[in-house]
Amino acid sequence: MDERLLRSEVPKETSNLPKRIWVESRKIWKVAFPSMISRVTQFGVFVVTQAFIGHIGEVDLAAYALVQIIAVRFVNGILLGMSSATETLCGQAFGAGQYHMLGIYLQRSWIINIVTATILAPVFIFSTPIFELLGEEEDLAEVAGYISLWFIPVLYYFPFTFSIQKYLQAQLKNNVVGFLSTGAFVLHILLSWLFVVKLNFGIPGAMASMAISFWSVVIGMFIYVFGGWCPNTWRGFTVAAFQDLLPIVKLSISSGVMLCLELWYNAVLVLLAGYAKNSTVAVSAFSISLNIIAWVFMIFFGFLSAASVRVSNELGRGDAEAVKFSIKVITTTSICLGVFAWILCFVFDRKIAYLFTSDEEVAESVLDLSTLLGVSVLLNSIQPVLSGVAVGAGRQALVAYINIGSYFLIGVPVGVLLAYVADLEIKGLWIGMIIGIMVQCLVLGYITFRTDWNEQVKKASERLNRWFLNSPEESNRNSA
Repeated sequence: MDERLLRSEVPKETSNLPKRIWVESRKIWKVAFPSMISRVTQFGVFVVTQAFIGHIGEVDLAAYALVQIIAVRFVNGILLGMSSATETLCGQAFGAGQYHMLGIYLQRSWIINIVTATILAPVFIFSTPIFELLGEEEDLAEVAGYISLWFIPVLYYFPFTFSIQKYLQAQLKNNVVGFLSTGAFVLHILLSWLFVVKLNFGIPGAMASMAISFWSVVIGMFIYVFGGWCPNTWRGFTVAAFQDLLPIVKLSISSGVMLCLELWYNAVLVLLAGYAKNSTVAVSAFSISLNIIAWVFMIFFGFLSAASVRVSNELGRGDAEAVKFSIKVITTTSICLGVFAWILCFVFDRKIAYLFTSDEEVAESVLDLSTLLGVSVLLNSIQPVLSGVAVGAGRQALVAYINIGSYFLIGVPVGVLLAYVADLEIKGLWIGMIIGIMVQCLVLGYITFRTDWNEQVKKASERLNRWFLNSPEESNRNSA
């Protein structure tokens, strides 16, 4: 059923444009909707944890915000970005009919990402001296260091969940991830209430609930993949996974740099907010606003996944015209949803802040950022689609350079000037963030518009042929 939907196509010469849009929209939403559900609920686990910790104490809330938005985003950006190499390779291999290669690419991703996660573990182990070195207040750094140790199980959750999601969505089987993530989100709410409110376990209760909920998703995905629900793409463990690792590592590194620069951008701004006059309130308000943005972004992350899958699948099939048509439909759909989310931000601006804190000063500071929050939401409906198109084409290295320029050479300096020279403080930082994202969208939009997609088809074919390995059945036939 999934393969038939992927390969079904309305003839290009048809004049029935609505029918072509309908067929393309079905393909998009088959990937986008489960991805939205899984991203929203998985990020929701972080948000729910913040909400429970926020009602424990103000310092605890600020410390959790530091760890989540700086340390967790640091490693999350690297590992999620490196997994986007799996997204490119699996999507193009599936489009080309090289189904057995998906399982090999998945295993290569596990090897690379587990090693990377181990290298990154000291970020959590030594987070207290790191935060002190960055100039954070001593009591805040101490609590943050304690909380960060509880994130180590989450660190090793990332390599598995990211790569399996990319593997499943490339073959339009990511519904199971949506179901598992939703179940884990509900489980996390119940466990957090039990551990924090009823049993009064405090921070250990909130963080233990997070670890249990996240790993329940990974276990469920293992059962699905190993249990026979992916017969064409999972042929069991193989030593072939250790072959051709170096080119995969190179693509993974460029993918990691591309995405982690986007996530680090917000982390740098939160760090800078720690130098504001009332740093605890500033960090708390800024992190709450960024978490709202990030939660909404998880919805549009579904379109990033859809854009990546549709572009990579069609490049693998060798159909440049289908790529261009898909980009137009995805972009239009995402912008329409972005306008709707932008309106909701203005309608519920005051109520949102009190979900995360009982502190009036923090809530008012969040409310003061509501206009900028709405603008950011609108921009975040465009940027993920353009990034997804780049991932589908395997152009992560190019996007990495664009991100460096737009975020760190333009966005951060402008934000610092507005915050500390023009004395706008966190408003200035946020305006700098918006300017950086606007520059990124303009440059990516221009590159996407000017791309020769027939040339990208040739590059995808060359990449697939270079890394292709015969399936076990073909190897047996050749040796017979």
